[in-house]
Amino acid sequence: MAVLVCPTRFLYRVAVVYVMLMQKVETEFPLGNDGAEIGPFSIARMTRLGAIQLVRSSVQTRKPLDIAICNAHTILTALDDPSYATTLRQMTLLNDGIGIDLASRFLDGEFFPANLNGTDLVPSILEEIGIPLRIYLLGASEHHVQLAKAHIERVFPSHKVVGYRNGYFDMNDCSDVCADINISKPDLLLVAMGNPRQENFIVHNRAKLDVTVAIGVGALFDFMSGSVMRAPKAVQSVGLEWLFRLLQEPRRLFRRYVVGIPRFFYALAKMKFNQSHKKF
Repeated sequence: MAVLVCPTRFLYRVAVVYVMLMQKVETEFPLGNDGAEIGPFSIARMTRLGAIQLVRSSVQTRKPLDIAICNAHTILTALDDPSYATTLRQMTLLNDGIGIDLASRFLDGEFFPANLNGTDLVPSILEEIGIPLRIYLLGASEHHVQLAKAHIERVFPSHKVVGYRNGYFDMNDCSDVCADINISKPDLLLVAMGNPRQENFIVHNRAKLDVTVAIGVGALFDFMSGSVMRAPKAVQSVGLEWLFRLLQEPRRLFRRYVVGIPRFFYALAKMKFNQSHKKF
Protein backbone atom coordinates (compact mmCIF):
# COMPACT_ATOMS: atom_id res chain seq x y z
CA MET A 1 0.00 0.00 0.00
CA ALA A 2 2.97 2.34 0.63
CA VAL A 3 3.74 2.44 -3.11
CA LEU A 4 0.39 4.18 -3.61
CA VAL A 5 1.09 7.14 -1.30
CA CYS A 6 2.99 9.48 -3.64
CA PRO A 7 0.96 8.82 -6.80
CA THR A 8 -2.36 9.04 -4.97
CA ARG A 9 -1.28 12.26 -3.22
CA PHE A 10 -0.51 13.80 -6.62
CA LEU A 11 -3.81 12.58 -8.09
CA TYR A 12 -5.66 13.86 -5.04
CA ARG A 13 -4.19 17.31 -5.61
CA VAL A 14 -5.25 17.18 -9.26
CA ALA A 15 -8.80 16.37 -8.11
CA VAL A 16 -8.78 19.25 -5.62
CA VAL A 17 -7.69 21.69 -8.33
CA TYR A 18 -10.49 20.32 -10.51
CA VAL A 19 -13.08 20.97 -7.81
CA MET A 20 -11.80 24.54 -7.37
CA LEU A 21 -12.00 25.15 -11.13
CA MET A 22 -15.37 23.53 -11.48
CA GLN A 23 -17.50 26.59 -10.84
CA LYS A 24 -20.35 25.34 -12.99
CA VAL A 25 -23.60 27.22 -13.19
CA GLU A 26 -26.45 24.76 -12.67
CA THR A 27 -26.11 21.10 -13.55
CA GLU A 28 -29.54 21.01 -15.18
CA PHE A 29 -28.82 22.82 -18.46
CA PRO A 30 -31.21 22.38 -21.40
CA LEU A 31 -30.44 19.45 -23.65
CA GLY A 32 -27.98 20.57 -26.30
CA ASN A 33 -26.94 19.15 -29.66
CA ASP A 34 -23.23 19.94 -29.33
CA GLY A 35 -20.55 17.56 -28.21
CA ALA A 36 -17.10 17.77 -26.67
CA GLU A 37 -14.46 16.77 -29.19
CA ILE A 38 -11.85 14.67 -27.38
CA GLY A 39 -9.48 13.39 -30.03
CA PRO A 40 -11.51 11.40 -32.57
CA PHE A 41 -14.50 11.12 -30.23
CA SER A 42 -17.52 13.38 -29.87
CA ILE A 43 -19.01 13.07 -26.40
CA ALA A 44 -22.53 14.47 -26.06
CA ARG A 45 -23.09 17.43 -23.76
CA MET A 46 -26.36 16.77 -22.01
CA THR A 47 -27.92 16.90 -18.61
CA ARG A 48 -29.13 13.92 -16.62
CA LEU A 49 -32.71 14.79 -17.57
CA GLY A 50 -31.66 15.15 -21.19
CA ALA A 51 -30.17 11.65 -21.17
CA ILE A 52 -33.35 10.23 -19.64
CA GLN A 53 -35.44 12.00 -22.28
CA LEU A 54 -33.20 10.57 -25.01
CA VAL A 55 -33.76 7.01 -23.77
CA ARG A 56 -37.51 7.54 -23.34
CA SER A 57 -37.86 8.99 -26.84
CA SER A 58 -35.94 6.08 -28.36
CA VAL A 59 -38.10 3.52 -26.58
CA GLN A 60 -41.33 5.26 -27.56
CA THR A 61 -40.35 5.66 -31.22
CA ARG A 62 -38.56 2.29 -31.37
CA LYS A 63 -35.49 4.05 -32.74
CA PRO A 64 -32.33 2.07 -31.92
CA LEU A 65 -29.95 3.75 -29.50
CA ASP A 66 -26.58 2.39 -28.38
CA ILE A 67 -24.89 4.21 -25.49
CA ALA A 68 -21.30 4.01 -24.32
CA ILE A 69 -20.51 5.78 -21.05
CA CYS A 70 -16.93 6.97 -21.37
CA ASN A 71 -14.44 7.71 -18.63
CA ALA A 72 -10.73 8.43 -19.05
CA HIS A 73 -9.94 4.70 -19.10
CA THR A 74 -12.46 4.11 -21.90
CA ILE A 75 -10.97 6.84 -24.09
CA LEU A 76 -7.39 5.78 -23.37
CA THR A 77 -8.25 2.17 -24.24
CA ALA A 78 -9.77 3.34 -27.53
CA LEU A 79 -6.74 5.50 -28.34
CA ASP A 80 -4.60 2.36 -27.89
CA ASP A 81 -6.98 0.14 -29.90
CA PRO A 82 -8.16 1.49 -33.30
CA SER A 83 -10.80 -1.22 -33.69
CA TYR A 84 -12.35 -0.24 -30.35
CA ALA A 85 -12.20 3.42 -31.39
CA THR A 86 -14.22 2.51 -34.50
CA THR A 87 -16.77 0.77 -32.27
CA LEU A 88 -17.17 3.81 -30.01
CA ARG A 89 -17.66 6.15 -32.96
CA GLN A 90 -20.77 4.15 -33.89
CA MET A 91 -22.38 4.80 -30.49
CA THR A 92 -23.82 7.74 -28.57
CA LEU A 93 -21.08 8.68 -26.11
CA LEU A 94 -21.82 10.08 -22.65
CA ASN A 95 -19.32 11.40 -20.11
CA ASP A 96 -18.29 9.71 -16.88
CA GLY A 97 -16.01 11.16 -14.25
CA ILE A 98 -13.48 13.82 -13.45
CA GLY A 99 -10.97 12.89 -16.17
CA ILE A 100 -13.39 13.39 -19.06
CA ASP A 101 -14.70 16.59 -17.49
CA LEU A 102 -11.17 18.00 -17.23
CA ALA A 103 -10.50 16.92 -20.82
CA SER A 104 -13.56 18.81 -22.02
CA ARG A 105 -12.51 21.94 -20.14
CA PHE A 106 -8.93 21.69 -21.41
CA LEU A 107 -9.76 21.02 -25.06
CA ASP A 108 -13.16 22.69 -25.55
CA GLY A 109 -13.17 25.35 -22.86
CA GLU A 110 -16.15 24.13 -20.84
CA PHE A 111 -17.14 21.41 -18.43
CA PHE A 112 -19.96 18.94 -19.03
CA PRO A 113 -23.32 19.95 -17.53
CA ALA A 114 -23.52 16.74 -15.48
CA ASN A 115 -21.57 13.60 -14.62
CA LEU A 116 -23.44 10.80 -16.38
CA ASN A 117 -21.71 7.79 -14.85
CA GLY A 118 -23.73 4.63 -15.39
CA THR A 119 -23.92 3.73 -11.71
CA ASP A 120 -26.05 6.82 -11.10
CA LEU A 121 -27.58 7.38 -14.54
CA VAL A 122 -29.19 3.97 -15.02
CA PRO A 123 -31.06 4.08 -11.66
CA SER A 124 -32.17 7.63 -12.59
CA ILE A 125 -33.49 6.34 -15.90
CA LEU A 126 -35.42 3.56 -14.17
CA GLU A 127 -36.76 5.98 -11.55
CA GLU A 128 -37.75 8.86 -13.83
CA ILE A 129 -38.40 7.57 -17.35
CA GLY A 130 -42.16 7.51 -16.74
CA ILE A 131 -42.94 4.43 -18.88
CA PRO A 132 -42.70 0.73 -17.96
CA LEU A 133 -39.65 -0.98 -19.44
CA ARG A 134 -38.86 -4.57 -20.33
CA ILE A 135 -35.23 -5.04 -19.29
CA TYR A 136 -32.62 -7.69 -20.09
CA LEU A 137 -29.45 -7.94 -17.98
CA LEU A 138 -26.26 -9.29 -19.58
CA GLY A 139 -22.96 -9.54 -17.74
CA ALA A 140 -21.18 -10.03 -14.41
CA SER A 141 -21.19 -13.41 -12.64
CA GLU A 142 -24.30 -15.56 -12.39
CA HIS A 143 -24.69 -14.73 -8.71
CA HIS A 144 -24.26 -10.99 -9.17
CA VAL A 145 -26.58 -10.69 -12.15
CA GLN A 146 -29.27 -12.56 -10.21
CA LEU A 147 -28.85 -10.15 -7.28
CA ALA A 148 -28.98 -7.18 -9.67
CA LYS A 149 -32.22 -8.56 -11.12
CA ALA A 150 -33.70 -8.86 -7.61
CA HIS A 151 -32.57 -5.31 -6.79
CA ILE A 152 -34.25 -3.83 -9.87
CA GLU A 153 -37.48 -5.76 -9.25
CA ARG A 154 -37.56 -4.59 -5.63
CA VAL A 155 -36.57 -0.94 -6.10
CA PHE A 156 -38.19 -0.29 -9.50
CA PRO A 157 -41.35 -2.45 -9.52
CA SER A 158 -42.89 -0.62 -12.50
CA HIS A 159 -40.33 -2.30 -14.77
CA LYS A 160 -39.94 -5.96 -15.61
CA VAL A 161 -36.67 -7.86 -15.89
CA VAL A 162 -37.58 -10.21 -18.72
CA GLY A 163 -34.29 -12.07 -18.84
CA TYR A 164 -30.69 -12.24 -17.72
CA ARG A 165 -27.46 -14.02 -18.50
CA ASN A 166 -23.99 -13.86 -16.99
CA GLY A 167 -21.14 -12.37 -19.01
CA TYR A 168 -18.97 -15.48 -19.08
CA PHE A 169 -19.53 -16.77 -22.59
CA ASP A 170 -17.35 -17.20 -25.65
CA MET A 171 -17.76 -14.44 -28.21
CA ASN A 172 -18.29 -17.20 -30.79
CA ASP A 173 -21.59 -17.88 -29.01
CA CYS A 174 -22.95 -14.37 -29.58
CA SER A 175 -25.63 -15.54 -32.01
CA ASP A 176 -27.13 -17.82 -29.32
CA VAL A 177 -26.90 -15.03 -26.73
CA CYS A 178 -28.67 -12.60 -29.08
CA ALA A 179 -31.38 -15.14 -29.82
CA ASP A 180 -32.01 -15.60 -26.09
CA ILE A 181 -32.24 -11.81 -25.66
CA ASN A 182 -34.64 -11.43 -28.58
CA ILE A 183 -37.04 -14.06 -27.24
CA SER A 184 -37.60 -11.80 -24.22
CA LYS A 185 -38.44 -8.75 -26.40
CA PRO A 186 -36.71 -6.19 -24.15
CA ASP A 187 -36.87 -2.42 -24.55
CA LEU A 188 -33.62 -1.94 -22.67
CA LEU A 189 -30.50 -4.11 -22.71
CA LEU A 190 -27.94 -3.43 -19.98
CA VAL A 191 -24.54 -4.95 -20.77
CA ALA A 192 -22.08 -5.20 -17.87
CA MET A 193 -18.93 -6.78 -19.26
CA GLY A 194 -16.38 -3.97 -19.00
CA ASN A 195 -14.51 -2.08 -21.72
CA PRO A 196 -14.08 -2.88 -24.54
CA ARG A 197 -16.06 -6.14 -24.45
CA GLN A 198 -19.48 -4.66 -23.69
CA GLU A 199 -19.35 -2.00 -26.42
CA ASN A 200 -17.95 -4.47 -28.95
CA PHE A 201 -20.77 -6.88 -28.14
CA ILE A 202 -23.43 -4.21 -28.67
CA VAL A 203 -22.07 -2.81 -31.95
CA HIS A 204 -20.84 -6.04 -33.54
CA ASN A 205 -24.15 -7.78 -32.87
CA ARG A 206 -26.50 -4.85 -33.48
CA ALA A 207 -28.00 -6.40 -36.62
CA LYS A 208 -28.87 -9.55 -34.63
CA LEU A 209 -30.42 -7.74 -31.67
CA ASP A 210 -34.14 -6.94 -31.52
CA VAL A 211 -33.80 -4.39 -28.72
CA THR A 212 -34.32 -0.65 -28.85
CA VAL A 213 -31.82 0.74 -26.34
CA ALA A 214 -28.53 -0.90 -25.37
CA ILE A 215 -26.22 0.60 -22.75
CA GLY A 216 -22.77 -0.53 -21.63
CA VAL A 217 -22.87 -0.23 -17.84
CA GLY A 218 -19.52 -1.55 -16.56
CA ALA A 219 -19.64 -2.58 -12.90
CA LEU A 220 -23.28 -1.58 -12.35
CA PHE A 221 -24.46 -5.10 -11.50
CA ASP A 222 -21.68 -5.46 -8.92
CA PHE A 223 -22.87 -2.27 -7.22
CA MET A 224 -26.52 -3.29 -7.43
CA SER A 225 -25.73 -6.71 -6.00
CA GLY A 226 -23.97 -5.13 -3.04
CA SER A 227 -20.69 -6.92 -3.73
CA VAL A 228 -18.85 -3.63 -4.36
CA MET A 229 -19.32 -0.64 -2.08
CA ARG A 230 -19.86 2.87 -3.48
CA ALA A 231 -17.79 5.75 -2.15
CA PRO A 232 -19.54 7.97 0.42
CA LYS A 233 -21.61 10.77 -1.11
CA ALA A 234 -19.14 13.40 0.12
CA VAL A 235 -16.33 11.63 -1.73
CA GLN A 236 -18.43 11.32 -4.89
CA SER A 237 -19.38 14.99 -4.79
CA VAL A 238 -15.76 16.16 -5.05
CA GLY A 239 -14.88 13.77 -7.88
CA LEU A 240 -12.79 11.34 -5.82
CA GLU A 241 -14.73 8.11 -6.21
CA TRP A 242 -11.92 6.78 -8.40
CA LEU A 243 -9.50 7.22 -5.46
CA PHE A 244 -11.88 5.39 -3.13
CA ARG A 245 -12.04 2.49 -5.60
CA LEU A 246 -8.25 2.47 -6.01
CA LEU A 247 -7.79 2.16 -2.26
CA GLN A 248 -10.37 -0.65 -2.20
CA GLU A 249 -8.75 -2.66 -5.03
CA PRO A 250 -5.16 -1.43 -5.46
CA ARG A 251 -3.87 -4.51 -7.26
CA ARG A 252 -6.61 -4.56 -9.88
CA LEU A 253 -6.89 -0.79 -10.40
CA PHE A 254 -3.28 0.38 -9.97
CA ARG A 255 -2.54 0.29 -13.69
CA ARG A 256 -5.87 1.90 -14.64
CA TYR A 257 -5.51 4.89 -12.34
CA VAL A 258 -1.90 5.40 -11.26
CA VAL A 259 -0.44 4.56 -14.68
CA GLY A 260 -3.47 5.39 -16.81
CA ILE A 261 -4.26 8.90 -15.51
CA PRO A 262 -0.83 10.39 -16.34
CA ARG A 263 -0.96 8.67 -19.75
CA PHE A 264 -4.41 10.19 -20.32
CA PHE A 265 -3.20 13.70 -19.46
CA TYR A 266 -0.21 13.22 -21.77
CA ALA A 267 -2.60 12.22 -24.57
CA LEU A 268 -4.66 15.36 -23.87
CA ALA A 269 -1.53 17.52 -24.08
CA LYS A 270 -0.78 16.05 -27.52
CA MET A 271 -4.37 16.69 -28.62
CA LYS A 272 -4.11 20.30 -27.44
CA PHE A 273 -0.85 20.77 -29.29
CA ASN A 274 -2.34 19.35 -32.50
CA GLN A 275 -5.44 21.47 -31.98
CA SER A 276 -3.34 24.64 -31.64
CA HIS A 277 -1.07 23.67 -34.55
CA LYS A 278 -4.05 23.33 -36.90
CA LYS A 279 -5.01 26.96 -36.30
CA PHE A 280 -1.86 28.18 -38.02
